[in-house]
Amino acid sequence: MKAKIVCLLVCALAAVGGPALAAAYTAPRNAFGQPDLGGVWSNTMATRMERPAALGDRLVYTPAEVKALEDDREKMRKSGDEPTPQDATITDLVKTCNIPGVPAGGPDCGVNTAWIDAGERVGRVNGEPRTSLITFPANGRIPYQPGKNQSRSAWGPGVADHPEQRSLADRCIIGQNTFMGAVMSPSLYNNTYVIQQSPDTVVIVLEMSHEPRIIRLNGKHDGFPKWYGDTIGRFEGDTLVAETTNYHPEQLTRNSDKLKVTERFTRVGQDRLLYQFRVEDPETYTQPWGGEYEFHTSSGQQYEYACHEGNYGLVGILEGARAEERAGRPRDTATAAAEGR
Repeated sequence: MKAKIVCLLVCALAAVGGPALAAAYTAPRNAFGQPDLGGVWSNTMATRMERPAALGDRLVYTPAEVKALEDDREKMRKSGDEPTPQDATITDLVKTCNIPGVPAGGPDCGVNTAWIDAGERVGRVNGEPRTSLITFPANGRIPYQPGKNQSRSAWGPGVADHPEQRSLADRCIIGQNTFMGAVMSPSLYNNTYVIQQSPDTVVIVLEMSHEPRIIRLNGKHDGFPKWYGDTIGRFEGDTLVAETTNYHPEQLTRNSDKLKVTERFTRVGQDRLLYQFRVEDPETYTQPWGGEYEFHTSSGQQYEYACHEGNYGLVGILEGARAEERAGRPRDTATAAAEGR
């Protein structure tokens, strides 16, 4: 009788555990014996970095919330894909601007969704629809020190006087730590990443501003500040662990020279790459913070993002400021008007 009971228990456990064991994924190896992370990946998703304050500590959306959010994004996309009337003026932007997070008809509504790829599906981790990329602290919000929750903006008196007074991003030089600095985060568009591996290096090429990020394997920090920091990495089993310090001091994000970012890349499925991150900077944040999300494979190849070919947008900013000055507006008003603020 005891033998039968033991057998029944073992068989029952095997029946329950079988699918879970079968679902376990082992990352393939490349020619160098490393976990193969290579390919074209995308982090396009509707989930944002920080959680809406109204959701409190809730990490996962309900099915009803997911449906409502994704239906709304789909509606916005279809509306934005409609042809713009040829006689439309700037006052008609309320009918054509459907950029997530930008009020309809607001001053920043400069394009319709034909140019936007912000994602229509909620980001999921192991199937869970997440309310934010940040998982700690529990409220899903960046724990800034008082007065540190603003970017180191270039805006100020005379900012539209000369092209060299514009930000490096406006001038199409670098992405200015917006998408690939402290943490690789989704943007309104250009969300593909190409990962390439060699025996001693992992390179991640970002579509936005075509920036290459070089991770030196089993190396040491060289002490030289770089726009995206100095990154060294190592493999721990199936996971690439990357540690970054020495960020360039003139970043848009207001971090100190104590900023350290630790990232973990783990292939958890043929089409899924788990990305986990931890950010530390005691002068900027009250505590370490971080989170996770999943990249998904992107079909086709990554095409060059050439920023402004000719950069007529920059010319427009400067000309707009001159027009406001000729109209007799104060400098600060002219600057704000040139920026659409």
